[in-house]
Amino acid sequence: MFPHSLFIILLAPLAGGLVTGLAARGNARKVGRIGVAAEVLALVLSVKLFAEVTVGGSQTVQAPWGNGSFFPIAFYIDRLSAVMLVHIAAVSTLIHSFSIRYMQQERGFARFHSLLAFSTFVLFGMVSSANLLVLLIFWQLLSWLLPLLSYNYQHPATVRGAFRTFIMQRAGDLAFLAAVILAHGWYGTLDLQQIFVRAATADMSFSLWPGGFAISAAGALTLLIFLGAMAKSAQFPLHMWLPDSLYAPTPVHALLHAGIINAGGFLLARLAPLYGLSPTTLHLVFAIGMLTTLLGSSMMLVQSDIKKTLGYSTIGQMGFMMMECGLGAYGLAIFHLIAHGWFKGSIFLNCGYVIHSARQEPRFPPKNEPPADSPFSILTWLTGFLTTLILPLIIVLAAHGILNIPLRDSQGTTIFLFFGWATSSQAILTIYRVRAAASWKVAASMLCALFVIVLTYLLAAESFTHFLFPGPGEVASHFKMGALPVAVFDVLVSAFALCIILGWLLIYARSHGRKIRMPGWADVLQLRLYLFLLNRLYFDAVSMRLGRCLTDTIRWLDTSTGFSFFAGVIALGAAVNVTPQMGEVFAPKIALLLLVALFLPLFPLHGMYLAALTRAPAYLTVFMAVVLPAAGLYGLASLVPELSPDSLRAVRVLSVFGALYGSFKALAAVRTPQLLAYAGLAFFSALWWRVAGVGALTVSAIVYAVAVILLISGLLFVWLQAECRCGNLTLDRMHGLARTMPRFATIVSLLTMAAVGLPPFGLFSAYIAMLLEPTGAASWDLVAILAAWFLASWYLFRMMQRLLFGRQRTDFRYEDLRIGEVAAVTCLLAVLVLLGALPASFESVFSSAGLLSMESRLWPR
Repeated sequence: MFPHSLFIILLAPLAGGLVTGLAARGNARKVGRIGVAAEVLALVLSVKLFAEVTVGGSQTVQAPWGNGSFFPIAFYIDRLSAVMLVHIAAVSTLIHSFSIRYMQQERGFARFHSLLAFSTFVLFGMVSSANLLVLLIFWQLLSWLLPLLSYNYQHPATVRGAFRTFIMQRAGDLAFLAAVILAHGWYGTLDLQQIFVRAATADMSFSLWPGGFAISAAGALTLLIFLGAMAKSAQFPLHMWLPDSLYAPTPVHALLHAGIINAGGFLLARLAPLYGLSPTTLHLVFAIGMLTTLLGSSMMLVQSDIKKTLGYSTIGQMGFMMMECGLGAYGLAIFHLIAHGWFKGSIFLNCGYVIHSARQEPRFPPKNEPPADSPFSILTWLTGFLTTLILPLIIVLAAHGILNIPLRDSQGTTIFLFFGWATSSQAILTIYRVRAAASWKVAASMLCALFVIVLTYLLAAESFTHFLFPGPGEVASHFKMGALPVAVFDVLVSAFALCIILGWLLIYARSHGRKIRMPGWADVLQLRLYLFLLNRLYFDAVSMRLGRCLTDTIRWLDTSTGFSFFAGVIALGAAVNVTPQMGEVFAPKIALLLLVALFLPLFPLHGMYLAALTRAPAYLTVFMAVVLPAAGLYGLASLVPELSPDSLRAVRVLSVFGALYGSFKALAAVRTPQLLAYAGLAFFSALWWRVAGVGALTVSAIVYAVAVILLISGLLFVWLQAECRCGNLTLDRMHGLARTMPRFATIVSLLTMAAVGLPPFGLFSAYIAMLLEPTGAASWDLVAILAAWFLASWYLFRMMQRLLFGRQRTDFRYEDLRIGEVAAVTCLLAVLVLLGALPASFESVFSSAGLLSMESRLWPR
C-alpha cells in the first residue's frame, strides 16, 4: 500500500484541479467541493503514510511512467517528507474550504480553485522528490504558478507585481539549474542519496576559468542551491517580490505564507548532508537569514496596511528559519516552518474576512479613543525584566538536567536556548505593552508565557529534531558543522541581551514621564532610518534606475546601424583567437558551415531567418519558420561530424555571442514577429553551442530543435489570428485579451509556458538533456547560455502579459479563436508534450532514419 498511497496523494489534487478547471461553468460551490474532497483524500492518506514511515522507515518509490525518460522519476519518503505531506495537505484543505464562500462571487472562481489544487500537487511532488532534477521540475512549476495565482484582480499594480515575482523566481531557478548541471558533471548522478555519498568521498574544486578563484564542489553546489532557496523564501535582497504580490486574494497568501514560501527551509533541510560538507556556506546562510530578519521585522513596524504588515512579518520569520538552517538546526527550522505556516495562514484568512467585512460596512468606522494610561507597577516591570534575562537559563539547566544532556557539550541546546530566549522575550514585551497594568495577573501571564515557550523549544523542538533525523550522531554532526565561532556567538548573545535591557529601560523611563536625552544627530538618524524602511530600502528606486539603464542600452544597440557589423567583427576575432591554426578557419568545410548558418540561424549570419519571420507574407511566415530551420538542421547533421575541434571551438564562441545578442535584441522588440525572430536566434544559438561542444548532433539536440521550431510556429500562428482580428498593432497597443478571448489567453499561456522551458513540454526535457551531456568542466560560456535562458524567460513572459492583460480597447473587435484553430494548436501542444515524455521512441525513429550513430545516443533504453 505504500507506493499506491503516495501516488494517490500526488494525483488527487492534480485530478481535482483538472476537474475543477473543466467544470468552470458549473455551480460554484459544487466546483469548489471537488477540490476540497481531493484535499481531504490526500490528507487522510498522508496521515496513513506518516504512520507507515514512522514504523517501517524510509523508502524510495519508482514511478512506473518515468522509466522511458532520460532520468528516472522517483520519490523518496522519509520522516521529513511524511511530515511535510501532512502539513501541506492539512493547510491546503483548510484554505480550499475557506475559499468556497470567500471567493464564490468572484470571476474566475473555478480557475482560482484549479490553480490552488495544482499548487498543492506541485508542493507534494517537491517535498517527496528523490532526484535533484525532479525537484527542479516542481521547483520551476511553483515559480510559474506564483504569478498566475495573483491574476484574479487584473490591475496594473498586480501585473507589475506578478512580473517581478516571476523574474525573481526565475533568477533562483537559474542558480538551481546550474547546480543540477554541476552535480551531474561532478558526481555522475542526480539521485540525492548517491550525491550525498559521492560528495562526502570526493575532493574536487571548481573554477570558471583556468587559474581563477577556486571553490570546493560542495561549496559551489550548496551556494547555488541556496540562491534558489533565497528567491523562493524571500531572503534579502531577493525579497522584493513578496510585498508586490499582496494584491492577490487572501486565500492565495494563506497558501503562499503557509506552504510555498517555506520551500527554501525545506530544501536546505532535505540537502542537510550536502550542506554539512560546507561550513562556509552555512555561515553565509546564517548571515543572510539574520540580515533578512532584521530588515523584514523593521520594515514591518512602519507599515500601515494590514497585508503588508503580515507580508514583511513573514519575511522576518523566513529569516529566522534560514538562521536556524545556518546553525545546523534543521529540525528546529522545520518546526518553525510548520508553526509559522499554521498561524500565518490562519491570520491571512482572518485578515481577508476583516477586509471583506470592512468593505461592506456602510458607516464610517468609530473613532478609537486613546486608552488611559495605567499606573506603573514595579512588580510587573521587574517580572518582565528578570524573566527575560535570568529565568530562561535556569529553566534550560533544569530541563536538560532531567533529560541528561549537558549544556556545555551540546551545541544544539545552546541554539534552542537562544531562540527560546528571543521568542519568550518578544512575547513578554508584547504582553506588557498590550496589558500594561499594575496586576499580578500580568506578571503571572508573563511567567506562563515564558515556561510554555521555553519548554516548547526544549521538549517539542528537540524531540522533533531527533524524530526527523534518527540516525546515530546525525543531529550532532549537523550542529557541529553549523557551529559559529565562539567570539561571534558571544557578540550576538551580548547584543541581544543589551537590546532587551535597553527596551525595559525605555519602558521604565516612559512610565515615569522621563525622556532619555539623545544628541541631535540621533534624531536625524532616526528620521532617515524611518524613511529608509518606509521606502523599502529604496530597492524599488534602484531597480527602476537599473531598468532604465538597461532600456537605454538596448535602445542604443537597437538603433545603432553599425552594431551588428561591430559585434560580428568582435565575435569573428574571438573565434580566430581561439583557433590555433588560422588556415583552418577558411577551410572548405567552414564555407559550408556558414551556408548552413544562413538557414539554421547562427550569429551574425541570421538575416534570412529574420527576414522570413518579419517581412514575409502572413501565412508564409509560419511556413518559413519551419522550412528554413529544418533545412539548416539537415545540413548540420551531415556537416558537424566532419569539422575539426578548432573549427567547432570557433562556432562555440560565435554561438555564445548569438545567444546574448538575440536575447538583448528581443528585449527591445515591440512587434511579436521581431521578438520571436530574435528569440529563435537565441534558441538556435544555444543549439549550435551544444552541438559544437559535443562534436555531434545528438538526439537531445534534434528534439530541442524540433521543439523550438514548433513553438515559434505556434506562437506566430496565434499571433496571426489575433492580428486578423485586431489589426497589425505593436505589443504596447494590443492588450486586454484575457477576459474577452479566453481560448486565446489559454493557448498563449500554454505556449509561453512551453517556450520558457517548463515541464512537461519537450523543450524542457531536450534543453536539460543537452546541458547534462558530458562536455568537460563548466566555464564562462555555460554562464552566458544560462543568462540567455533567463533573458528568454523575461521577454516571453512580458510578451504574454502585454497581450493578455491591461485595459480593453474599444476601437477594434475582440473575437476568440475558433474551434478549428484551437484544435490545431492543441495538436501542436500534444506533440510538444510527447517530445518530452517519449524520448526513447524518437531516438529509435532518428536512428532508423540514419540521422544518428550509436555513439550519439543519449537516452538509455
